[in-house]
Amino acid sequence: MFSLERWARQHLAPQLDPLISAVARTGISPDALTVLGMALNVLAGAIIALGQPFWGGVVMALIAMPLDVLDGGVARKRGTHSAFGAFLDSTADRLAEGAVLGGIAVFFAAQQNVIGVTLAFAALVGSYLVSYTRARAEGLGLECTVGIFGRLGRFGVLVLGLGLSAVWSSALLVMVAVLALASFYTAGERVWHVYRITRA
Repeated sequence: MFSLERWARQHLAPQLDPLISAVARTGISPDALTVLGMALNVLAGAIIALGQPFWGGVVMALIAMPLDVLDGGVARKRGTHSAFGAFLDSTADRLAEGAVLGGIAVFFAAQQNVIGVTLAFAALVGSYLVSYTRARAEGLGLECTVGIFGRLGRFGVLVLGLGLSAVWSSALLVMVAVLALASFYTAGERVWHVYRITRA
């Protein structure tokens, strides 16, 4: 099965190597980058909740997401990749997603948009299911990175919806609906993948 994350690592990661090397030379801890990226996503969620989805998207796309990409690369470059760092990164990712989708839910609630709140909740559950299915499978010693809509895809759709909200009033609602559907589909892909390899 196709994996967007795997494709990105193969085709995009090499382009970021000069930047990763430069950041690694500064001495900044990868864990500090992880925590800072998480905090900025929480800030983005707060900005969205306060009625500014476009500017929340700007914070996500231009500051928080680049930091999220850099932390693992910097750890590998400096040879400080650790089990705790991986654990912290995964935990921070869940909090970041919860903060952004929670901010979107509050934004829709302020507009009394019940459909929007429902879709934001569904997207949150779906995104957590995608992460959980991988974590549970790997806890059983099984590889489970399949699925077209991992974290990179989810955040890409969110950024697109937040950015377009400035010129299209329904953009965020549409993108959250896409996010919810695609997340549940990806979770289903991972369940099917684990079923196949355990029945082989």
